[in-house]
Amino acid sequence: MCTFERRHYFTNSETVDLVRVQLLLTARQFDVEIVAYCFMEDHLHALVAGTAEHADSKGFTGLFRRRSGYGYRRRHGHRLWQEGYFDRVLREREATFDVVSYIVANPVRAGLCADATSYPYSGSSRYSLEEIVTSVQWRPDSLG
Repeated sequence: MCTFERRHYFTNSETVDLVRVQLLLTARQFDVEIVAYCFMEDHLHALVAGTAEHADSKGFTGLFRRRSGYGYRRRHGHRLWQEGYFDRVLREREATFDVVSYIVANPVRAGLCADATSYPYSGSSRYSLEEIVTSVQWRPDSLG
C-alpha cells in the first residue's frame, strides 16, 4: 500500500506506531494474522493470513485503511493512503517464508539499514526477525 503521492510519511515512530496499532487491532477483528509487515518511507508491505474459516482479508484491508487514514488525517491534517493497492494470493505454503523474507529485507535493499533485525518498522506475528534472517541465507541483492 502506498502513501498518498508516495510521500515519506513512515519515517518516524509516532506515525508508524499510529498505523501499526490499527494494523494489528483490525487484523484481530477479522481473524487474520499479520505474518510479516514492513513500513518503508512511502509504502507498507504486509503478508496477511486467515486464522479461521470466516477470515476476511479484503474486509480487513478496507477497514484498516479507513481507520489508519482517519487517525492520520486527524493528527496531521492530510490524507495517508493513495487509492487502491497491490495484492496477490499465495497458493503454495512453501512460498510464505520466501515472501516473509522478502518483506523484511526491503529496508536492507533500500539502504536504510545494514541488516533486517536492526530496522525498527518491520515485524511479524509469527516469527521473530532473528528467526527469519537466520533461517534463510539471503543477500539483499538476491531478493529482488
